[in-house]
Amino acid sequence: MSLQSVGINNFTCPVRIPEKRGGVQQTVATINLLAQMPQDRLESCVSIMTGLLAQFLPDIHSGIFPALLTGVREQLQADEARLEMRFPYFIAKKAPVTGTTSLMEYQCAFTASSETSGEPLLTIVVPVTTLCPCSKEISETGAHNQRAEITLTVRSLALIWLEDLIAMAETCGSSEVYALLKRPDEKYVTERAYAQPMFVEDVARKVAQKAMQHPDIVWFSVGVESFESIHNHSAYAFVDSRDLEQQPVKKIRD
Repeated sequence: MSLQSVGINNFTCPVRIPEKRGGVQQTVATINLLAQMPQDRLESCVSIMTGLLAQFLPDIHSGIFPALLTGVREQLQADEARLEMRFPYFIAKKAPVTGTTSLMEYQCAFTASSETSGEPLLTIVVPVTTLCPCSKEISETGAHNQRAEITLTVRSLALIWLEDLIAMAETCGSSEVYALLKRPDEKYVTERAYAQPMFVEDVARKVAQKAMQHPDIVWFSVGVESFESIHNHSAYAFVDSRDLEQQPVKKIRD
């Protein structure tokens, strides 16, 4: 029986991610590294892959992916090598009224292949608030709202900072989410969400519009999941930019 891919999953290691402001953020990544092996190659690949990863520690970041993947492909005589690196990224964020600063965590990932050149695929998971338009319309007082997650994956022509991509996604919900809020901040975000009701479809369309307008993004996908507060299920919407070539995205007002 022939196998399509072999490799290692959930390899955990320290990494350093360049920050837009010029610093370097230390975090912990989980790496999946796979190779498409010829059928006549039967020896284990684990020692070779872990050895190559160890050579780059602790400076494993997207800039070294080409050299790492080339090393895997050449040493294993593989047809292709693929890598996915998932990691939490932290951004200091100020509350909207009091300016109280706290650290927000965002789950991010880089995905790369030895068969492609340029920037790797970049994925971010960004929490936002969504407030239900139906609930607002039919209720005399209040409206139900919930936390939602935007999962945005992009292929770019040039470096896009994580901070910029996260900030772009955060503007597309009913309100942003914060790690720490004082009472004046809670009032602000509650009223802001109430003034901007959105279905998950609206959020997905708005993210897609902004991604389409970005000069360096050549492909993207957007998934939005709303963890419903009054239903025993989540609401979900998804869009792939390849499906939008013949079908323009419906405009959503800012």
